[in-house]
Amino acid sequence: MIRIGNASGFYGDRFTAWREMLDGGELDVLTGDYLAELTMLILARDRMRDPDLGYAKTFLRQLETCLGTALDRGVRIVTNAGGLNPAGLAAAIGKLADRLGLPTQVGYVEGDTIQRPDALSANAYLGAFGIAACLDAGADVVVTGRVTDASLVVGPAIARYGWGRDDLDELAGATVAGHLVECGAQVTGGNFSFFTELPDGGHRPGFPIAEVHPDGSSVLTKHPGTGGAVTVETVTAQLLYEIGGPSYLGPDVVTRLDTVTLHPDGADRVRVSGVRGTPPPPTLKVGVNNLGGFRNSMTFVLCGLQIEEKAALVRGQVEEAVGKDGLEFTLARTDHPDAVDTESASALLHVHLRDGDKARAGRAFSAAAVELALASYPGCTLTTLPGDATPYGVFTADTVPQDAVAHVAVLPGGERVPIAPPTRTSPTSPDESAPGGEAAIGEAAIDGPTRRGALGEVVGARSGDKAGDANLGVWARSDAGYTWLRTWLTVDRLAELVPETAPLSVRRYELSNLRAVNFVIEGLLGAGVAASTRFDPQAKALGELLRARVVDLPADLPTGASR
Repeated sequence: MIRIGNASGFYGDRFTAWREMLDGGELDVLTGDYLAELTMLILARDRMRDPDLGYAKTFLRQLETCLGTALDRGVRIVTNAGGLNPAGLAAAIGKLADRLGLPTQVGYVEGDTIQRPDALSANAYLGAFGIAACLDAGADVVVTGRVTDASLVVGPAIARYGWGRDDLDELAGATVAGHLVECGAQVTGGNFSFFTELPDGGHRPGFPIAEVHPDGSSVLTKHPGTGGAVTVETVTAQLLYEIGGPSYLGPDVVTRLDTVTLHPDGADRVRVSGVRGTPPPPTLKVGVNNLGGFRNSMTFVLCGLQIEEKAALVRGQVEEAVGKDGLEFTLARTDHPDAVDTESASALLHVHLRDGDKARAGRAFSAAAVELALASYPGCTLTTLPGDATPYGVFTADTVPQDAVAHVAVLPGGERVPIAPPTRTSPTSPDESAPGGEAAIGEAAIDGPTRRGALGEVVGARSGDKAGDANLGVWARSDAGYTWLRTWLTVDRLAELVPETAPLSVRRYELSNLRAVNFVIEGLLGAGVAASTRFDPQAKALGELLRARVVDLPADLPTGASR
């Protein structure tokens, strides 16, 4: 097997994780994922200020603390921290290695940049064969730009086992392993619905390791003595993160998530097997970031009686001051009746303005809000001083033909090796959504004795963002729980429990192998995370909102986990 650890799930993850993973036990490869959709926008703005930037600068500081250890122990490093400038990061690593007196072979992968004159950035999601080529050439460190997150694991597995383009099941199995570790501690108990059941209560989960075998199967684990846990449920939670239907599209393979089998394999070990793959699509996903305009926000505190009337007064006054275009008002009823202190008696009125005119969205708006302090509702106060507008980005996704992208591996010696696209592809067709919304199904599921309780007593959930859409994966803790869940939690039921989903298009998928259903809620996040004004702009808390709803539960349904 090849032991592949992960030390970063996003740009800003635990700084010491690289050191912890190298010191904690045996590894063959250590990966780091830094690129979210929002991160690409941040890096694009960095590069606008300085063309030599565009990569995750934090990685260099992390590498300085542990490069010598990695070289001494033969642990190879693979990261997408190159962002929009993998060549620049590779050069910076070379300078760092020279300064430290550590001869280091550095390779990098490029070709993901798509020329879009009207975009801040446009990048294709490349596959794993460029990474494998760099490792085959002896690279100690491999830097990429925009590759799929799972490619950081798939590439080293290809290099170890010599898989080719037609080894689809093996590539699919490694893709699942990559998807599981890509978000760092999220698979070892981080952000886990049942965190209070973890041995350390979820205080400091360790980072994950995937032991990938020649047939593509893997065991998910972590270093001994680290926090959190690796269980079938923590792995299930991460499998459901930011997915759509059962067909998980990638540049090298389409992974069938409905074939994944999970089994306990000892303490903090879960075996992942049975994964099947089909030929990849003839196109690559392209993530495009554009400047959407400028935004600003002010929040009014409304205390005591007549909250709705106070909010209406502010709305009218702000609209009269700056005009209605681009304004958005959100009233958060955080107040409680007959409260004994100001905070618990208060609601929050969030006022957002988005506009192409920086001046209108800036002080013209925020100063107008502050000017109401002595001329509006009783008890008028705001949470911030007036401020300037900030730019925001809009993320969209489209596709380009695989053979239209010049995927290149730049080897440690400088040789440029073109990575040919797959010769065997298959047109994609949408996964068939499972039935949802039929009242008869929902009614049949609640026959028999019931009790009132929070939905989260019997199910876990994990939610996240994909551009302007959100996904919400919900899993049952027992076979009996899934029998009930799959018929009870329909699209219509979701609309009742989470009303903001009601006017939107929602696709529902069943993953019986995981005892789960997954919802894709189209347009919940508007023009994407950077442009969203939702209280929870990345939909990270959507699953916990659903779990907190009090519903009629089958009285005999167990609340604990079982297989």
